[in-house]
Amino acid sequence: MLLIRSLAFNVLAYAGFLLLAVVLLPTLAFGRHALFFAARTWSGMTLWLMRHVAGLSLEIRGLEQLPPGGCILACKHQSALETFGVVPVVGDFAFILKRQLNWVPVFGWYTSLSGMIGVDRGGGSAALRSLTKAARKAAAEGRRIIIYPEGTRRPVGAPPIYKYGVSLLYSALGVPCVPVAVNTGLFWPRRSILRRPGTAVVEFLPPIPPGLERQAFARELERRIEEATARLLAEGKLAASRRPHPAAA
Repeated sequence: MLLIRSLAFNVLAYAGFLLLAVVLLPTLAFGRHALFFAARTWSGMTLWLMRHVAGLSLEIRGLEQLPPGGCILACKHQSALETFGVVPVVGDFAFILKRQLNWVPVFGWYTSLSGMIGVDRGGGSAALRSLTKAARKAAAEGRRIIIYPEGTRRPVGAPPIYKYGVSLLYSALGVPCVPVAVNTGLFWPRRSILRRPGTAVVEFLPPIPPGLERQAFARELERRIEEATARLLAEGKLAASRRPHPAAA
């Protein structure tokens, strides 16, 4: 049953994305905020399918922690769920993503024209300067800059590997940084087609104010995210252990 529901969700979600991407093409002509409407429509559709087909819901906690205006959202990355799942709730946002995603037909049109920040991971210091310039502009516009400090999805329980890009942005932008913890990998494992039923959690934690020394910030950010993620993982595993087995339901 788990495999059947997971396959059904995946087929419907990808088909729905392709359909919406075509139907909403006219939004490309109307600027960033029209494109955000397209993104929120897609996110809402996918979350609805996830809940009703796969039996998986997403709970967002700590929205009161989001400061007004430009800031950095530094998010633990375990699955695709925390990427589209936060879209309806974070206001005017700018994801930091691999530059190659901007080259994907149709999808890349949306990311490029909505002002997402593409990064050349092999571009060295020039890429970091470009990243900083684009992020500074986004923050000045009052946008929430979403970055994954480890750079890629990590398996549940894997040792953290935080990159220095988030610390660079924190020092350069002078805005608060909101750590974000998740337990999404328990329900939407990386490199897997399975979507496990339950309630995944994305939690916004109290912001780190600007002004810390870069290494002190890096240590504090990692500590907050990892401690909260461990708590959410324990919570998710306990809830899963209490769910009735499908055969017994």
